[in-house]
Amino acid sequence: MRLSVLVPLYNEEETVAALLEKVIAAPMPEGMDLEIIVADDGSTDASVEEVERIAAAHPGMITLLKADRNRGKGAALRRAIAEARGEFAIVQDADLEYDPREYRHILNPLIDGRADAVFGSRFMVSGERRVLYFWHSLANSLLTGMCNIFADLNLTDMETCYKAFRTSLLKSIPIRSERFGFEPEITIKLAKRQARIYETPISYNGRTYDEGKKIGLKDAFEAFWVILKTAVSGDIYVDKDKGILDAFSNAPNFNRWMADTIRPHIGKYVLEIGAGIGNLSRILSTGRKRYVATDLDAEHLERLRARLSARPQLETAVLDASRAEDGAAFRGQMDTVICLNVVEHIKDDLGALQNIHAALREGGRAIILVPEGQSIYCSLDEELGHWRRYSEEQLRARMVEAGFTVEAMLRFNRVSRPGWWWNGKVLRRRTISRSQLKNFDRLVWLFRRIDAKLPWSPTSIIAVGRK
Repeated sequence: MRLSVLVPLYNEEETVAALLEKVIAAPMPEGMDLEIIVADDGSTDASVEEVERIAAAHPGMITLLKADRNRGKGAALRRAIAEARGEFAIVQDADLEYDPREYRHILNPLIDGRADAVFGSRFMVSGERRVLYFWHSLANSLLTGMCNIFADLNLTDMETCYKAFRTSLLKSIPIRSERFGFEPEITIKLAKRQARIYETPISYNGRTYDEGKKIGLKDAFEAFWVILKTAVSGDIYVDKDKGILDAFSNAPNFNRWMADTIRPHIGKYVLEIGAGIGNLSRILSTGRKRYVATDLDAEHLERLRARLSARPQLETAVLDASRAEDGAAFRGQMDTVICLNVVEHIKDDLGALQNIHAALREGGRAIILVPEGQSIYCSLDEELGHWRRYSEEQLRARMVEAGFTVEAMLRFNRVSRPGWWWNGKVLRRRTISRSQLKNFDRLVWLFRRIDAKLPWSPTSIIAVGRK
């Protein structure tokens, strides 16, 4: 294991060398290595020279990133996060207010697999803290409370410097704040990603403004604005296609409509390929003897596990449907393979269907949902990484070629086809509007009743094939 210590730096020549020595000397969990990434933010004093001096004394341990001008803590952390190579990462200010000797107990919930992020709280009942400014403490309390309201959390110290993360999760979250707005932004976005957040008490040796403290009233107002802005934003994934998947997590009626459509064809031993964050898994896994949810994206599976941790029949695995070796562990074991909105992402779709066929027992079924109609292939398909859209004849032919007997071909969701055409072909949008999706979801009760009567082609088709 490796810990990446992310150090944003601006004009701390008096403290940064001592801080780095403390980080290097900090006791680490057994088997854990250390890398230090210092992101200078345009310091005008001798801070950079001090870092270079310590780096020369500890070759290979410290990476120094330089900037041409001061942008703020958030901007510095963006650069440091991009360079992080450890399994875990922790933010460490360049002053001496926080004690690196506490890394070990901060990291414990991450190492144990219980947490995705850990906040070191200065206000939990334990440890030591220097008694300082009332108004600063009051502002911190108000901002933490406000952040808790919008994130639906119960943190005691949102503004703490010590925030530790699984690095892969941190890298997948876009950071837009330039200055101290990083603190509420990352907190709310973690909550929206349904990350498992823990708090642990830490000691705190705060400093006065005479001693170099930089955060002030202006930053409190900025944090207030960042909380409001982030609370209404859906900007929680670096990759846009994953943001679209997240948007569908807030469409429970649509997800249940899809689940109810395929439920009659599902057995007791199920392999779901492309489970994502579990929008369908949480509905379909109920009542199964074994349900294996797989995806290419490890972060999706982490979120899925957090959402469905109470289901003992649920397993997860990283699986690429285009690679036969990935499915070897399931060969001939499952009575159902569910593959929804996946095959169109794979260039060798025949190979993927053959791998699905191999995972099934004799008599088992594959349920394959794909987008219908190449004539409405558009900017949304491009953004989602679709190689193609299918006709019923094309999908049936592919299924037969892969070895299946096609038992049923279901036409699903005619009602959204005009909207897909309008947004993707006419407006050439590259993302799905969350507000449109929410409004659509509110009317699913009606759409389910009228969908089969609509005179145009469906948005998706579902093939049920038997081995």
